[in-house]
Amino acid sequence: MKPRISIIARPNIDWLAIERFLDDENTTWKRTKDSTNPEELIEFSGRICYMSFGNKQSPRTNQEYIKNLIEQGHESVLEHVNWTFEISNVTRSFTHQLVRHRIGFSYSQLSQQYVDHSDFEVHSPIDFDNLPKTSQAWDKVQRLIRDSYTEIVETLDDELDSGEFESKKEKNRLINSIARQILPSGTATSLVMTANARALRHFLKLRGSTQGDMEMRSFCVTLFDLLTKEAPAVFFDFKNVTLSDGEEAVAKGS
Repeated sequence: MKPRISIIARPNIDWLAIERFLDDENTTWKRTKDSTNPEELIEFSGRICYMSFGNKQSPRTNQEYIKNLIEQGHESVLEHVNWTFEISNVTRSFTHQLVRHRIGFSYSQLSQQYVDHSDFEVHSPIDFDNLPKTSQAWDKVQRLIRDSYTEIVETLDDELDSGEFESKKEKNRLINSIARQILPSGTATSLVMTANARALRHFLKLRGSTQGDMEMRSFCVTLFDLLTKEAPAVFFDFKNVTLSDGEEAVAKGS
């Protein structure tokens, strides 16, 4: 199972506003050709700190400028760059780990209270093709949970007095709240996540090569692939690696 990640919002620079600023300050900014919006936003934000424009601008390219920021530990400037992702084909087991990352992250996730999960999907953590007995046990448990979930929802709908609820919505909320307790943590879910560049670097450093969590690693590999297209200079010191189990991962270079 591979996660699906789409970028649905990214940094957008108002160049007219920047030009007005430079004119007001009677200065110029020599930009690096082919730099991306996220990279240029970081550079502009960093140069504001020392007004290093015009004749105060160093000969560094945008990529060199950002690399120097990171190597000097001045990563707060990276917080100005945010991306918003739509994430699906992941499990709640995975998101329980993901949402532990709070600083620099925001989340909005599919609700099991308001959404009926009678047709829920469960994703296995590994490929069971060569594990026939495990695969049979897995399928057996999933059928039992699915049947039980449906039975609980239908039985509660019959047994609960609708007159005791302010609305049908609140009755369904209670029914789903009760029934969801038996859903496995491998149930598929979707969410929207917004994160800044500094937080994403920290996340990849901690989670990108966790050997015992294949879903997390797969997510990091897919995320890293997107980020290196968006702002390669920001993630210059990360790389794809292959761990001892033969699976791909993301690691920060020395």
